[in-house]
Amino acid sequence: MKAVPAYVMRGGTSKGLYFNAADLPADTAARDAVLLAAMGSPDERQIDGMGGAHPLTSKVAIVSPSTRSDADVDYLFLQVVVDKAAVSDAQNCGNILAGVGPYAIEQGMVHPQGDVTDVRIHMVNTGALAVARVQTPAGQVAYEGDAGIDGVPGTAAPVMIDFLDVAGSSCGALFPSGNTIDTIDGITVTCVDNGMPVVMLHAASVGATGNETPAELEARTDIKAKVEAIRLQAGELMNLGDVTHKTVPKMSLLSPARHGGAVNTHTFIPHRVHEAIGVLGSVSVATACVLPGTVASEYVSKPASNAPSSQTLTIEHPTGAFTVEMDISGTQSLDTFSVNRAALLRTARLLMRGEVLVPNHCLPASQ
Repeated sequence: MKAVPAYVMRGGTSKGLYFNAADLPADTAARDAVLLAAMGSPDERQIDGMGGAHPLTSKVAIVSPSTRSDADVDYLFLQVVVDKAAVSDAQNCGNILAGVGPYAIEQGMVHPQGDVTDVRIHMVNTGALAVARVQTPAGQVAYEGDAGIDGVPGTAAPVMIDFLDVAGSSCGALFPSGNTIDTIDGITVTCVDNGMPVVMLHAASVGATGNETPAELEARTDIKAKVEAIRLQAGELMNLGDVTHKTVPKMSLLSPARHGGAVNTHTFIPHRVHEAIGVLGSVSVATACVLPGTVASEYVSKPASNAPSSQTLTIEHPTGAFTVEMDISGTQSLDTFSVNRAALLRTARLLMRGEVLVPNHCLPASQ
C-alpha cells in the first residue's frame, strides 16, 4: 500500500478529499486511478474507500500554487462517480471551494494576513476566479464560529466567497442558447451558466409539485426520465455537446417559494436529487430570477424601473435556503444584461488530516 497525504474537509454542504497537487501523479489516468481507489469507486457503498456513497461526499479538490499572476492558488475540482470507474472535471464545485482557502493556508501556500485572509483562487475547471475570505485570528485558520448554513448542523467560522468572472465560464455565454426561454419536448426551460450550467423548468411541467423530498423525487422514474431527456437536448443548446456521461448541466425544478424566498428549487445533479443546491447552481438560479422573461423570473415580483443594481435573493432548497448577493446591470433585456459580482456565505471544517492508503498498482513506480 502507498500512503498519499490528504485532508478530509467539509466544504459547504459537501465533503471530500483535499490534495496538494505535488502529492499526486501528474499523469491524468494514473491520478484518476489513485482517486478511485481512495474513494472506493466503483461501488454504490464505497465500502473500501473514503467516499460516503453519495455524489456530495465523493468529491476531490486538488490545490497548488497558482500559475496565474492574479491568483494565489489553482483549484481543480474532480467529481468521483460513486458506482462507476469515472472521474469528471466537467464542472466547478462552489461548496468544496469553501475549503480551498483554509486548506491553502494550512499547507503554507498562502500566509495569513491578519484576522482575515483573502485567498484568490483560480478555478481550473473553467478558468474563473473567486476570492475566499478566511478567518485567521492569531495567524491560524479558525473553523469554529457563529455562522450557520442550511444543510449543515451547528455553526462554524464564516467563509465569504466572491465570484468575480464566472459568467459563461463553462458554456461560453451567460445565456448560452442565446435565449431567455427555450422549448424542449414541449416544456419551457431557461438555460444559464453563471459559474454552473443549469437548466431551469417549472416543477409542474414534469408532474412534480415542488413539495417532494429528494427521496420522493428520486423514486419517480417518470419524472427522472423526462428530466434526463430534456437535459440531453439542453446540453447541445448550451454548447456542452453530448452530456450523456457528463455531470453538467444540472437540472433545477422550480416552484413557488414556501418560506418567503424568491423561488423554491429541487436540483438533479444530474441523476440524484441534491439535498440542498450547489453554490454555483444557486448563483445561476438567482441570475435567472433577476432577468425578465426567464422561467425563474415568473416567481419574482417585477422589479421597479429604478431597482438597485445590488440585489439579495434567497433561493430555497429542500433543506433550507441560499442567500446570494448580486451586483447586476442592464436588466431591461438579454442584450444589455450582465452580472458584475456574485457573493455568498459558506463555512468549512477540517475533519481529518493524514494519509489515505491506496494499492501500489495505482501509482507509477516513481511515486
